[in-house]
Order: sequence, then C-alpha cells, then structure tokens
Amino acid sequence: MIPNIISFQKQFKAEDEDIIVASFPKSGTTWLISLLFSILNRNQHYDQHPLLSTNPHDLVPSLEFSIYSNPNFYDLSTMSNPRLVSTHMPYASLSDSIKSSSKSRIVYISRNPLDVIVSYWYYVNDLSDHGHTNKCSIEDFVDMFCSGENSFGPYWDHILGFWKASLENPKKVLFLKYEEMKKDSIGQAKRIAKFIGLPFTQEEENSNGVMDQILEMCSFNKLKDLNVNKQGKFKPHLDNKFFFRKGETGDWINHLSPSMVERVNKITQEKLNGSGLSFIENMA
Repeated sequence: MIPNIISFQKQFKAEDEDIIVASFPKSGTTWLISLLFSILNRNQHYDQHPLLSTNPHDLVPSLEFSIYSNPNFYDLSTMSNPRLVSTHMPYASLSDSIKSSSKSRIVYISRNPLDVIVSYWYYVNDLSDHGHTNKCSIEDFVDMFCSGENSFGPYWDHILGFWKASLENPKKVLFLKYEEMKKDSIGQAKRIAKFIGLPFTQEEENSNGVMDQILEMCSFNKLKDLNVNKQGKFKPHLDNKFFFRKGETGDWINHLSPSMVERVNKITQEKLNGSGLSFIENMA
C-alpha cells in the first residue's frame, strides 16, 4: 500500500475537471461513486447502464488500489474528462496538484464511527475467510480502531482533515454525511450535482425523471442484488459482494456493547470538540 501511495504522490497530476471521491473505508464509498458516475454520465443513452454489468469500483478506479497498484494497466491520459477517481487517503496525503494547483473538486463522504466500525469489522473478517487477514473479534477491532491502527490513519483525523478543508474552501471540497444521504437522497443528489457543475434541470427533477432513475439505479438494494455484485470479483482475493452488507444506519446497536459505545463516543466528542462537526444525532 505505501509504495502505491508514494507513486500517486509523485506522479499524479490533477486536471481542472477531475473529481476525487474521498472517504474513510466503509463509509459509503460504493454508493457515492455509483451516484456520481450516474450523474456525470446521465446524458449518455445506454442500452444497458454500465452499473448493471460492472462493479462500481471498476467504473471509478481507486488511486491507491487500482491506478497506482498497476500503473501499466490504467492510463490516466486516456480517461475522458471529467476524470472520476476515488481514494481513502487522508487529506494531508493528497498530492499538491489536487489540493492547491488545480480546480479539481473533492467529494467526501463521512459516516458515524459506530457504523463504520461494524461495517469495517465485517469486511475484515470476510477477507479473513479467504485467508488474506486474520480473524478478529469485535472487541479487538474496537481497540484497534480507537488506537488509530489503520492503513489510512485514525478515523477522527481523517474526517477532520476533509471537514476543515470543506470549511476553508467550500467550492473545492464537498463534505457529505452518509446519514443525511439516507434520509434525504433527493436533496443530497441535487447538492452533489450542483457542486460538480452539472445541476439537474427542472425536467430532470420531475417525477419519474432522470434524477429518480439515477437514485433507483444507485440504491443500495438495487446494486447489491445485481449478479455482477453477488458473484463477480473485483480482484482475485476480493469478491464484489464484500462491498455490500446492509447499507443501514444504526446497525451498531446490534453489535457493540454499551462500554464500547461509550468509549467511541467519548473519543469522538473529544476529537470533534470545537470543530463544528458532530455525529451525536446518530449516536445513542
């Protein structure tokens, strides 16, 4: 992973029309890249929408997992503009060409840490079933999460980096919350489309119009039930189905003990204190 990130930092040159989807792992990345891909390509008339037969992560390549893990496979110069890519890297690790020397835009999705923990824990154990990680108890995973033991750094540093960037330059960074997208998918889709400079027209917003079609195509249940996402593989060791679990908010209550919740909430309140960012409304 580190060599991939170093290659990205040295080689990637952002273009003004680039759109980078950023997130901490298991925060709703697959949903967001599907939505953005569909919004960007909504004026193309597909006989078959690409999402029906292709995993979203194949349509929107990851900078560290796809592009710079195999630079001979992906030729960024051949990607049509606007180039849509994703990353789990923290804001501080992004190349300067993204942060300051281009008009590229960043769309960041956050999710309350309790649900991130549960989703991430399932994902790690799915990988362990295929012999690529060690099996981990929820207790041990909470310990690692709270200690910041993650390839992309501590969760709280990650979200704060992008949150502060969105406050400093709201035309550059759009900060989304998974919970708000679930509660008001129409409003958030409009917000995303406007941010990337492709707002929906009134006709597109009409009932059963383009916007409704996009939201239906990109709904969690629709994507999860597609054969390509139930049976296909993103990589030899990574089944497409690993990207889809429940897509719910609040499932942490079924997995985390009161002491775990108290511990995570305490850290969250301490870390986010004074930032203006809060997930308290989603955390009992």
